[in-house]
Amino acid sequence: MFDNICKFLVENFSSDFATWLLGESINLTELSPKELSLEPIRADALILLQSGQSILHLEFQTQVDPEIPFRMIDYRLRAYRRFPDKAMHQVVIYLKQTNSNLVQQNTFTIAGTRHEFAVIRLWEQPTEVFFRTPGLLPLAVLSSTIAPEVILNEVAREINSITELRTQSNIAASTAILAGLVLDKEVIKRVLRSDIMRESAIYQDILQEGKAEGKAEGKAEGKAEGKAEGKAEALLEVARNLFSTGMPLEQIGRVTGLSIEQLQYLQASESRDSNQ
Repeated sequence: MFDNICKFLVENFSSDFATWLLGESINLTELSPKELSLEPIRADALILLQSGQSILHLEFQTQVDPEIPFRMIDYRLRAYRRFPDKAMHQVVIYLKQTNSNLVQQNTFTIAGTRHEFAVIRLWEQPTEVFFRTPGLLPLAVLSSTIAPEVILNEVAREINSITELRTQSNIAASTAILAGLVLDKEVIKRVLRSDIMRESAIYQDILQEGKAEGKAEGKAEGKAEGKAEGKAEALLEVARNLFSTGMPLEQIGRVTGLSIEQLQYLQASESRDSNQ
């Protein structure tokens, strides 16, 4: 859910993440996990980017995972087999604060073998780091601060200053979703502009999913494909109505077919209209 938003940010603002994590703004392109895999492996939270000289391997986590150390050495060896001359930088980024000792673990160790990787706990990171480039703005509210609402307001001001509309809307939508880890949705709706977020790729993905479902149903029932558009809007309208009932998001997701991530985004964008 939240790690997928981070994946979206890295893929669309790779130079910003390279500047933060590698110390230089370099062009990175996506590296498919299939290029490194000899057999299937869980890759939903995995991000692999490459340049001519290096590979950046990122794992975003909202919860601890005891399998992370093994995943890191596994992919390091796979990358070495495929690209023996490329340096590999591996970073696990934890989004949500926890007292688990697993977020301190940065090595994989068995008899005769030790592998190290970097670990970043966002709640320990200086807030100013995430104001340096647009692609990092959505992470600022998760950084080391005792006033996340204040930081969200500062992020909103930075977002409003972005001149390219699609970039602005994508950053706003990503911020709205990630802020849900530390702030109440009503605070998020009050601070972030829903009209901007409507133009984001995330919002459009929700519409496209609804259209695809409607088109499939229309063909099965012999109806016109024009029903697809209505299906998309109907899904959104059902979700809006169910929000007001207090029904848990999991249940709304089962009713509408929308993911929890999409529903959280809708809460942060759509519902704000009624408060303006």
